[in-house]
Amino acid sequence: MAPDCIFCRIVGGGIPSRKIYDDEDIFAFHDIRPVAPVHFLMVPRVHIASLYECEPSHAAALGKMLAMAGRLAREQGATDGFRTIINTGRVGRQEVYHVHMHVIGGPDVLPGMIVRK
Repeated sequence: MAPDCIFCRIVGGGIPSRKIYDDEDIFAFHDIRPVAPVHFLMVPRVHIASLYECEPSHAAALGKMLAMAGRLAREQGATDGFRTIINTGRVGRQEVYHVHMHVIGGPDVLPGMIVRK
């Protein structure tokens, strides 16, 4: 845990969250500024600043995040599809430097993908 990391503090219970799922490897909670009816975050319990710092030892937690995304998305109401997003680094628009995956969906069609130039 990194004491100055907001997601580490959420995982540790120091900052309240609307928890969706919790086990020994990952923690999932509702986004405080949702962009769709279903919008939650999944984080590994261990502090990893970004995908740049990931190592093979992190594979179980990262794999579990992907493996649980469908079940949790359905449980939250995204029954006809969802999007997963992991922003990495400055250019990737990462705002919190603790690996996190956004799961975004709902009953309506999501906005379009990134426009190709």
